[in-house]
Parts: sequence; C-alpha cells; structure tokens
Amino acid sequence: MSRRRVVVTGLGLVTPIGNTVEEAWDNALAGKSGGALIDGFDTENYRVKIGATIKDFNLEDHFDAKTVQRCDPFMLIGQVAATQALAHAGFDESIDRNRAGVAMGSGIGGIRKIEDTHSVLIERGPRRVSPFFVPSSVINMLPGNVSIEHGLRGPNVSIVTACTTGTHNIGFAARTIQYGEADIMIAGGSEASTSPVTVAGFASMKALSTRNDEPEKASRPWDQDRDGFLLGDGAGAIVLEEYEHAKARDATILCELTGFSMTADAHHITSPPDDGAGAVGAMKIALEDAGLNPEDIDYINAHGTSTPQGDVAETRAIKGVFGDSTNTLISSSKSMIGHLLGAAGAVEAVFSILSIRDQAVHATINLDNPSEDCDLDYVPHTARQHEVKHVLSNSFGFGGTNGTLIFSQI
Repeated sequence: MSRRRVVVTGLGLVTPIGNTVEEAWDNALAGKSGGALIDGFDTENYRVKIGATIKDFNLEDHFDAKTVQRCDPFMLIGQVAATQALAHAGFDESIDRNRAGVAMGSGIGGIRKIEDTHSVLIERGPRRVSPFFVPSSVINMLPGNVSIEHGLRGPNVSIVTACTTGTHNIGFAARTIQYGEADIMIAGGSEASTSPVTVAGFASMKALSTRNDEPEKASRPWDQDRDGFLLGDGAGAIVLEEYEHAKARDATILCELTGFSMTADAHHITSPPDDGAGAVGAMKIALEDAGLNPEDIDYINAHGTSTPQGDVAETRAIKGVFGDSTNTLISSSKSMIGHLLGAAGAVEAVFSILSIRDQAVHATINLDNPSEDCDLDYVPHTARQHEVKHVLSNSFGFGGTNGTLIFSQI
C-alpha cells in the first residue's frame, strides 16, 4: 500500500505570548517575551520565582463553572487549542466522525489537581476526595474530552514522552493517516505545570533560570549567560488531513507534513550526549522520510531550551547533520514562550507552519553574548523575512527521547 500524503489544515494556540494563533504569532515575530513573576502561588521560599504563564485568559469564558472546577487546567487549555484548530480547518457536519481522531498528550498532566487533592486528603480526610479526581487529572482525558466534545470516533490516544510529547503525537497522528486508519486527526500537546511541586522539583535539579529580577530576559538560548530554562504553560494543536480528503472538501492547505522520526539517546535520564548523537539520528531519519537533503531545509525551529549543556549538544547535532558552516536559519521559540514541556513541540510546530505561510522566521531573543561553542545563525533579536520551503522542528525529552518533524510548502 502506498503511503498517503498528510497536510495541515488547521491551527490552535494558547501560549504565554498570546491566546490565539494570530496573536501569538504576531508577538513571536515582534520578539515579545512571556516571562513574568509567578503569581499563581506564593514563591517567597522558592529559589525560582519566575515562569511563562498564560495571561489574560479566563477559563470561564470557554467552559461552565462546574467543568472549570472539576478539570485540571491542562485539559481545558488543550481543549481550547483543539477547538480553535478544528474551527480554523473548517471542521463541520459533513466530515465523517468515524474517520476523525485525536492524538494529544501532556508531559506532566494534571499536577495542579493532584496537588489540590492531596491537600484535601491531608486536611479533610479520604472521604472528601472528589470522585472526579482521577478523570480530572489523567493525561489521556485530554484527547478523550476533545473526542467527546466534537464526536470524534476515530483513533484516540495520548503519547507521553516528556518534552517530546507534542512532536510525537503529531508524528503518530500523521502516520495514522498515512496508513489509512483515519482521514483527519487533531494532534498536539498541553501543559499547565507552573505549580508549587513542579517548580520546586525543577529548581532542585538546577534546571530553571534564577534570573528573578529580569524574567523577560531569563530564557536566552545559546547565550553565554544562560542559566536554565523558563517553565511555561500553554497548548498547541494542529489538524492533519489526508491530502485528497482536504482537496475534496476545498480546505485551505497550509503545508504538508513530509517527515517524522523518533530516536533514543540510550545515554542518561536527563542529559544528552555531548555530541547530540540521538538528535543527529532523529534529524537524519526525518530527512530520509521526507525525501530531502540537509541543504533543502531553510529553517530549523530548534529545541533550544536555554540550558548550558542542552544548547551545546543541539548545536553539535545540527552541525553533525548540516555541517559546521550551514546557512540554514535556526531559532528558538522558547526564548519567548519558555519551555512548555509536553506542549512545546506542538506550539513550535505551529510556529514552524506559520513560517512557511508567511515566509518569515521569528528571532531568538536575549541572545546578547553567544557562547563560543554555539556559533550558528540563531536569528538573534530580530525576525527575518526569508524563503521558507521546508522547516525542521526538533524536540528532545527526559529519558533520552528525541523527535523531529519536517513541514514543507505545497
């Protein structure tokens, strides 16, 4: 059986720099930072007091009060992004719900609901724990709720792979379409983990920036003064569709998903190998899957977390595939939105797709003093108009899991 073509027909975003696709993209091109002091809980005794939280967003504008009370925020912002994407795709009653599915995940899931419920258990006893606790916090209820809300009876799954979650769900959804199990899939990731336990845990690992006096400058990938990532909340969703199916209903096709890969470092629970070997493998396999050569890639939306070791390893990995003197443009969305963990790959995929649509590459902000061992063109400070036919998007996660997507102009 020949592999079917997969195209993108819809996008949805809720991010620290905007709660719709166009708002977030405009702010990304303008180089706006989503960094701010955390105001969702008391950080007085925390080493890290900053994050990239969602702003000017009210869940009650989208859901009734009981749903907001019952469900963890990661589910709800994920549903909002999915609904945006489906609306953007022109999803209507003419589409066969038996051939439409969902692949959406989260790296941590319902941590806020878990924390709140644990407090209820300790303070008020086990009989006061809500019967909705489990379904309000488990990760696969995100695609479950999207499926229920929109009547989607096709494949329904959550891939959970830490910071590669969004990328892997998109790639899996594409393969589901390629091999005929669905005609249309909503895919992506969501995260709302700027909570007391999560911030404390990442801070204890020394993974987070402590630039508390300048949160808007805390995320600075490839900069000599980077000191960790900025933890963020958000959600991204894309509608993937079989090419002929999209054409038949006269959908607006944004681009084609041409390449996908997954590899493992088999090295360490949190740190990549110095040479980025696993990332090298992911990029090479994705290029082969897309039928492209390295020189065909116009732009790389990098993982680019702003961690001392990770940024160097990714730079070496890119050189290992594209050469030391590559002219391919590279930038990090995380310089503005922070690290959205399980949602990162999905939001970055949306930005990658918009780069093709608008022939523009957003900047890496805060790159004031590039490290000597990070010497590629990371598009510092200012966005650029640039010919973009093919974009490669990288995601790497704890456990040494890697994922690469390639989107192409059509």
